[in-house]
Amino acid sequence: MPSIEYINKPEQLHALCQRIENAPWIAVDTEFLREKTYYPKFCLLQLATPDWVVCVDPIALTDLSILFDAIYNPHVIKVFHSCRQDLEIFYQITGKLPTPIFDTQIAAPLLGFQDNPGYALLVSSFLNINLNKAHTRADWSFRPLSEDEIQYAADDVIYLCTIYQRMVEQLTKLGRIDWLRDDFAALEKVQLYETDPKNAWLKIKGKNKLTSKQLSIVQTLAHWREHTAQTENRPKSWLLRDDLLFDIAKLQPDSVFALAKVRGINERMVNYYGKELCVLIKEAQKNAAQVLPVQVKKLNNKDQQHEAIIDILFALVRIRAEENLLNPSILAARHDLEALFAGDDDQCPLLHGWRFTMVGKELQQLLHGELQLKIEHERIHFITS
Repeated sequence: MPSIEYINKPEQLHALCQRIENAPWIAVDTEFLREKTYYPKFCLLQLATPDWVVCVDPIALTDLSILFDAIYNPHVIKVFHSCRQDLEIFYQITGKLPTPIFDTQIAAPLLGFQDNPGYALLVSSFLNINLNKAHTRADWSFRPLSEDEIQYAADDVIYLCTIYQRMVEQLTKLGRIDWLRDDFAALEKVQLYETDPKNAWLKIKGKNKLTSKQLSIVQTLAHWREHTAQTENRPKSWLLRDDLLFDIAKLQPDSVFALAKVRGINERMVNYYGKELCVLIKEAQKNAAQVLPVQVKKLNNKDQQHEAIIDILFALVRIRAEENLLNPSILAARHDLEALFAGDDDQCPLLHGWRFTMVGKELQQLLHGELQLKIEHERIHFITS
């Protein structure tokens, strides 16, 4: 196993960039903090191949532009495990995403693993090694990092190298290596790493129980909260938690004094933002007529039929998954079948790539009456009409 090189001086970067440019792929991971900020604070970058391992200190190195240029080389595959947060950091710093990528968490279910397996599970399964969890909650911004912390961070890419190599070998043998192309391409869309404050309310659960006026207030305050959190780089929950958004929407305080009486609201937040929030609440009340309440689907006979159809579709998914030694969740989730049934072609992965070949075409035939269900010898069979 190569020794770990800690890079915290500008003169070390040029040699590292040359190594990256000569590599067909690199394993990548990051360490960051987010407890006190909206955006992740970039604290450490780990890179590895089978021949070398480095930990780069972005706190000591304020200009990493040449390193990012090397990492973003389109001829070098970037290997991650659960890459969303790592890619968010890259996008936040550079305004673009490194491509192409390979994510072992996404690839693993094609080898029979559960959906979204953790890194420790893959290390245990492929390498028979139990990861040390001692530094899971370490303060990665503190300097100097201990040797144990550096080793812990480096392990995330050291083992990833071997896992990636074995995955590629097994996926190639099964003829599934190309199945992942669409899944990885979906992670390369910049929209995943941007949050428009105007749409922040869409992520809030329970909004379907609100009146138009209440929903208008939640929309307005959620917009304000997201924008303020982004501008001031502080956690949204430090401003207003979701439950407080609902309480304010229902109570509709008309003064700072009334706002301060909302149970659980932060006194300092009220003193600093109270007047602004009261103005926003009044504006939201005036605009309520322009807001349509979120419709709640009520179960009736038609909906029960709908649910039964989705169950039958999912039965076909489970059978094809079993035949191919896959976890059904990697083939299709229930919301994917809902999209298929609704004719939402653009949003349904079952109509594209390997999923269409394995089960999507048959699901369409089943919906069109071209495929029939038959139970024989305690097994379900789907036969052409």
